[in-house]
Amino acid sequence: MNKKYTIDSLLDRSIINTSIRIFDIAYKKGAKKIIFAMTPDTAHSTTLDFCEKAGNNVPLMWLLQHMLDYTDPILETTVMGIPFSNPFGISAGLDKNCQITKVADAAGYGFETVGSTTARPCDGNPRPWFHRLPEYESMMVHVGLANKGSERIMQEVEKAYTRSRQMKISVSLARTNDRFVGDDEEGIEDYMISLQRAADKSDLIEINISCPNTMVGERFVTPDMLDRLLTGLDRIQHKQPLMVKLPQDKEWDELKDLLDVICEHNVQGVTIANLRKDRSGLSIPSEWKGNLSGRPCETKANSLIEQTYREYGTRLAIAGVGGVSTAEQAYWKIRHGSSLVMLVSALMYQGPQVMTQIRQGVAELLRRDGFEHISDAVGVDVQ
Repeated sequence: MNKKYTIDSLLDRSIINTSIRIFDIAYKKGAKKIIFAMTPDTAHSTTLDFCEKAGNNVPLMWLLQHMLDYTDPILETTVMGIPFSNPFGISAGLDKNCQITKVADAAGYGFETVGSTTARPCDGNPRPWFHRLPEYESMMVHVGLANKGSERIMQEVEKAYTRSRQMKISVSLARTNDRFVGDDEEGIEDYMISLQRAADKSDLIEINISCPNTMVGERFVTPDMLDRLLTGLDRIQHKQPLMVKLPQDKEWDELKDLLDVICEHNVQGVTIANLRKDRSGLSIPSEWKGNLSGRPCETKANSLIEQTYREYGTRLAIAGVGGVSTAEQAYWKIRHGSSLVMLVSALMYQGPQVMTQIRQGVAELLRRDGFEHISDAVGVDVQ
């Protein structure tokens, strides 16, 4: 039986377009005001709890699918050997304990990255964890890897992996941030424990070496230390492609040294890039702890994506993240080297329909430019 796509049905397209308008108005005129009346920490946990409960409501998920799941064969792609219905997903940092996979799947996301999760359960940093910066479409993030631990979370990830309708499940692994942290060898063992637990229980695995809000800092963002970490991880057997999440605050020569190391190991892709540390040019209270998400990350992340694709595009797949809230911004990342594109902050500022708008908009841009498949557009603007 031939697969049905939204693009092939005038009725389905009309339903999707009407739904986008309904969600846009309902979110900006109603839900967003309620959410923004809460503290960011409360809003975050309340939203996740709501999505977790909503995901168990089968009629509601059926309705959500028919309202927001825009499907189009031009968006289908294969990255690192994994077939995706579309390359647009949620980056790590939002759904640390695997609570929203059912909602994201129903809404037509191509993938979601759960976590980051750690070998031991982790309480995270003292609150507040978040501060809103609406003038920059950004958040200050200072969570410190709070999560229930990879032993427990991987049980939920495996359930999501086996029951997913079409969405691919990725899991991000990081080093535990607590008072029991030891030397670098302990840190490597921490990653290895989580990787062993994650083996064959998801579609993808991301190794997060760049979480900036921890007690010991980013210990594995130098070539020698990254080589030691990846040498340990190479010993763990797993079927999933492995990605490394890289820091944003590196000059190209520094990042290139890390990429050279990555290419020597069992790693198939990189996520570019994590939160922005540099606050220059931005008006942010000095007492606010954390680092920046969203639009302030866009320029530097885009530069690193393009440079990475130029020199490593035949060896490493790139997942681009940072400052994506429109189809045009997502399309830029694709044309400059990203095979996958992720976002988080736009969901808070624009609403849940933003991912549908991006999928539909990118499909239109691809057809405008004469592409038959989205993979044909990856890196076309990189000389």
